[in-house]
Parts: sequence; C-alpha cells; structure tokens
Amino acid sequence: MRRLPSANLPVFLALLFIAEPLTQSSPWAALWTAPCILFASVVITWGAESAQFFLAQGFALAILAFMQTLPEFGVEAVLAWKQQTSLLLANLTGALRLLTGLAWPMIYVTAAVVHRRKTKQPLRTIKLDRPQSVEVVGLFFPLVYALFIWWKASVHLFDGGILISIYLGYLFLLSKLPPQEKEAIEDLETVPRAIVLAPRRWRILAISACFVTGGCLIYFAAEPFLGSLIALATAVGIPTFLVIQWLAPVISEFPELLSTFYFARQEENASIALMNIASSNINQWTLLFAMLPIVFSLSRHSISAIPLDPEQQGELLLTIGQSMVGLIFLINMEFDWWEALTMFVLFAAQFVHPSAKLWITWAFLLWTAFAVIRILVSRRLPAALVSFVETCRSLTTRV
Repeated sequence: MRRLPSANLPVFLALLFIAEPLTQSSPWAALWTAPCILFASVVITWGAESAQFFLAQGFALAILAFMQTLPEFGVEAVLAWKQQTSLLLANLTGALRLLTGLAWPMIYVTAAVVHRRKTKQPLRTIKLDRPQSVEVVGLFFPLVYALFIWWKASVHLFDGGILISIYLGYLFLLSKLPPQEKEAIEDLETVPRAIVLAPRRWRILAISACFVTGGCLIYFAAEPFLGSLIALATAVGIPTFLVIQWLAPVISEFPELLSTFYFARQEENASIALMNIASSNINQWTLLFAMLPIVFSLSRHSISAIPLDPEQQGELLLTIGQSMVGLIFLINMEFDWWEALTMFVLFAAQFVHPSAKLWITWAFLLWTAFAVIRILVSRRLPAALVSFVETCRSLTTRV
C-alpha cells in the first residue's frame, strides 16, 4: 500500500520560530504533553491514510511515512531552533534504531503468528515485490552520505541540500510506479475508512481537520514535551540524551508501530509494512537530517554548521551500522526469520549492556563489510538491484 510530504512542515517551522526559548518544564508536564503528541500522531496518520486514496498513486507510501514522522520533525525542529546541539542526534538516532531494530522484527513475528494460525506451518521469510526494490535501493544513498557526515563530524547546509536532492530522486521514482493491486479501502482502519467513504465535502473537511489538529497539537506540545523530558531526566538522574533518545521516539513512533502491526496482521501485506518502515527511515535519513542545519542556521541568523561531538559520532555510527545491516538483509528481496531475530537481539543488547555499544557497532560494520565483499566476489548483482533495474526499464517503456 503505497502512501509523502505535505506543505504542513514549512508552516509548522514558521510558527516554531516565534516560540520562546526552550525552558525546563515540570516533569509532570509529561502527563499532558505525551498524550498530546501521541494523539497528534494518530490523527495525522488518519488524515494521511485517507488522503493517499486521492493522490497520485506513486506518492502514497511516502506521504503516509512522512506524515507519520511529523512529530519527529517537530521535536528535532525545536532542538535545532533552540541550538541544543548536544541533543540534536538523540531523538533522530533513537527513532531510526527503534524502527529498524524493533519494528521490523515485530512485523515478522506478527506475520508469522498469523501464518501459523492459518496454515499450521512456520513462516520462514517475507518476500518483497519487485517495485519495492525502489525503497530498498533508496535506503542505500542516504546511508552512504550519513557515513560521510560521521567522518567529517559536522552537518552543514550543503549536506542538507544533498540529502534533499537524494530524497527528491527517490520521490521521482516513486511517482512513476504503477498502482498496487493490494491496495484496498477495506484494508484501512475504522476512522480512515469512514473518512474515505464519506461524501466529498465532508471527506475534505475531515482530512484537513486531521492535519490541522495534529499540527496544532505538535506545535503547542513539542516544546513543553521536551522540557518535561529534560526535567524528568534531571529528577531521576538519567542523562538527558538517553531520555530524549528513547522516550520521545517511543511516544511519537507508537502510531506508526501500531499501523505496521495492523498491516502485518494481514499476512499478504507484511511486505507493505516493511516498506512503510523503510520509507520512514529514508524520510528521516534525508529530510529530517537535512532540516537540522537549515533550522539551526536560521536560528543563528547565519550559515552555520552543526558540530558532532564524540558521543554523537558514536551514536550516529551505531545507527548507520544497524541500518546498513538491515539493508543487507533486504537486498535479496526477502526478510528471513533469523534476520528478524538478529536485528532484535542486537537492538536489545544495547539496553542490557550499554557498554557494549562499541562492540555492537563493530559487529554491524564488519557484517556489512563481509556482505559487500561476498557480493563483489560472487560477481552477481543482488536481487534488489536486478529488480530495481527491471523496474526502471519498465517505467521507461511505459513513458
């Protein structure tokens, strides 16, 4: 089910720029700000899921993925505008690792349980469709560029321009894809299905209301939400970086995890759930990453680079390594049971043994290096590249 960006973000950022400086709120403020962020994520997802039936088909998945990650944009925009450079990568890396390390295994487990109930047989792999190679290959380029950003330990405006260009290229290919047969109104949840089936006037009003309501909630709740997290971290003695890295993404990404769980319950849509998460990863590696130096420079009224300290570099490299291994797992256009297990174990290990992050990072990087060497030695193109080339050729033929 293919579902990408709207004009809401620039408006949101414009409003954000007149906000007061980031202050530390009471820890109790999390009791109202967290539900606001959560509800905003849900209603925005309803609007995006409904709107995707009335937009160009190729943009559908990307629209849903972008709108689902809008709360992440809100949190990062506040941090960048307030020049909280030490915390900028906290929410970004946490959200990306959560999506790959937890959401992908969750999708497999859900599909496997449904498959066993239906067939009494285990589900050993989730197979991707040929057009979905665009998402797989699309993840490669921002990861390579993120590695360059890690190496130079800074994020500049020109980095943002390149990342946006990568995303636009990805978007262009998506826009050329034909409709997917799996897409159906019946696959929607109750609220978006009711919106889609409503008369045109009420449908437009409902979709607009979802976006406006969600955007307003994020605008008014994002800053006090961050302030309450900082206060909470101070009160319990936990590093602020860790609280923003994990607690904020868990709240803002919950509706997206719920949405992918819904798709995964329909076993034939398990690959769609995987690609929804992959598309969200691409959004965050490109548009969200690109937004940081833009907002940061605007807040300083001058072209400014964001420096990355050693801790941020380490978190970024770990996140890049995890995403690269995830890409390696999908490059054969399949997602096997042992790959889902590996992703979850390595994701969970960083919580059980936080001191093992360096070893986990090396494990990801060595795994990636071994996979690349094996591909080069075999002299055979991976299935994702073959499918990507065939997809591009078919698009050229259609044109």
